[in-house]
Amino acid sequence: MTFLGNPTMKLSSLVRSLLPGIFLFGYCIGTGSVTAMAKAGAEFGMGLLWTVLLSCLITYFLIDLYGKFTLVTGETALAAFRRHLHPAVGVFFIVALTVNVSGSVIGVMGILADVCHVASLRVLSGGIPRLVFALGFIALVYALFLAGRTRVFERTMAILVAVMSVCFLLNLFVTAPAWSDIAQGLVPQLPRVESGRNSFLVIASMVGTTVFSGLFILRGSFIKEAGWTLADLGMQRRDAAFSAGMMFIVSASIMAAAAGTLHAKGVPMENVAQMLELLEPLAGTFATVLFTVGVIAAGLSSQFPNVALLPWLLNDYHQRGSEVRRLDYRLYVLGISLLGLIVPIFNARPILVMTASQAFGALILPATTLCLLILGNRRKLMGPHKFSLMINLLLIAVLIFALTMSYFSLSGLIGAARG
Repeated sequence: MTFLGNPTMKLSSLVRSLLPGIFLFGYCIGTGSVTAMAKAGAEFGMGLLWTVLLSCLITYFLIDLYGKFTLVTGETALAAFRRHLHPAVGVFFIVALTVNVSGSVIGVMGILADVCHVASLRVLSGGIPRLVFALGFIALVYALFLAGRTRVFERTMAILVAVMSVCFLLNLFVTAPAWSDIAQGLVPQLPRVESGRNSFLVIASMVGTTVFSGLFILRGSFIKEAGWTLADLGMQRRDAAFSAGMMFIVSASIMAAAAGTLHAKGVPMENVAQMLELLEPLAGTFATVLFTVGVIAAGLSSQFPNVALLPWLLNDYHQRGSEVRRLDYRLYVLGISLLGLIVPIFNARPILVMTASQAFGALILPATTLCLLILGNRRKLMGPHKFSLMINLLLIAVLIFALTMSYFSLSGLIGAARG
């Protein structure tokens, strides 16, 4: 017997205990986050870093509370909304979140195909067509879904998250702006807006991709899948902190890379592939390769949960366990997956689609917060774990923040439509 025990077993046990958080982190930091953070860094430098920090703190708070709700009541979010509020509330979230991720699927695949096409131009004359990349990625993600085993999902997400995190963190050290700029970006302020730049839409998309209602709605399902009970409350809180902490670190790294390249050159971001064109002369081929691999890992880590979200929500609403092999689910996922062909076929602007999709996500957040506020204060449900005065005050503050972001989102979307 050794004092420390088997290090390999300890590491394996730690990773397993963090798998729900790893899954949420990988879901959140996809090409939606890459787009939102890179666009913010390109247009405003590190000036909106405070928005990322605030969003990640709110994300931790809501992940923790939704997780605690499931541990205390044994109920997942949509099932609780259906039973204790009204069935229409659950249907609203199913429809709203499906619409939200459908836009994300279109944007994610467009960005993935665009970045890979630009990267292929460096090795092949004319490059590989975007449509070929899109079809390949769609087939890969759909095959993972057809596998239908939770262990396959978790291991795949863990690998993609590890690759993505390493790539973006290494890129931070290659392209990092001055530390003084990073520190100044943590001070809340609205940057001066130049002609043609919409800070409302950028801020709303940053919040929409980080404080994503789908994360909180799914939290209970992942906790039940992991077999956690009320005795695991501390583990649940640690897992939520790990997830939110990594969201901030990686999001800040992406913003810094764009601030050190596009913003430094005074170039507004029209597509993520621009980063490749500017990274190489400024930071070398290594940084370009890191960013490319990071974008691919980020895209795949979010695309699988995106296409699988509808079956998961339906399982939650109808309390069907973790069943995903139903024929109707496979058809739903196939239809949503094929939306990823829209950008390559019609040559649409993926960054505009993605930004609008993430901004739309900010519109769902007030309802997500309000439902938790109502249920968490019902003593019949929560017993001695009914929300305290401090938690209620913080939730009301989050609700006010969410309503403000909804205003930003609507203002930004209207402004973009007029523009």
